[in-house]
Amino acid sequence: MDFKNLLETRELPDLGPGPRAGVTSQDELNRHLDGLLRDAKLPARAASLVRALVLLWHDHLDASHEISQTLGTSDASLLHGMMHRREPDYGNAKYWFGQAGDHASFRALAKRAGALLEQEKELADKLLPRGEWDARAFVDACEAVARRPDEARVRLLREVQRLEFHAVLEHLLQRSPKMGQ
Repeated sequence: MDFKNLLETRELPDLGPGPRAGVTSQDELNRHLDGLLRDAKLPARAASLVRALVLLWHDHLDASHEISQTLGTSDASLLHGMMHRREPDYGNAKYWFGQAGDHASFRALAKRAGALLEQEKELADKLLPRGEWDARAFVDACEAVARRPDEARVRLLREVQRLEFHAVLEHLLQRSPKMGQ
């Protein structure tokens, strides 16, 4: 098993807090992560951030939050924002995305989201102004669909969220000599 397999579940994470069926328990995730992180030889902060990301994917928002709120880095601010977006605490999410700044994962995410959103020009224009990822606009899109549910839009935004998780994971694993394997 590698890190990317930990982001594979029957269903994509909800835009909200969940929980959903088919996620792995926090104890089981931590056991898998302990071995993977030991083998990957990631620096301690990067290892903690990978743990927070995987826990968030599996709807363990409190455990993820406990990690991300203590690290004080751009990466931690990004994860903190993602967690608050799912909580949902949209204003707080926007604050933490602001603290993350122009995060390094946004370039890969913009490219992937742009391809996914080719047929959704209006949404693409909001999320990708000038071809750059706008995390705060994604918060707005999630809030809008929470207020006025639209099944097709929810599915699309959940897919964009999947791309976000994978882009962040790849960014965090770049610090590993084994590149996450």
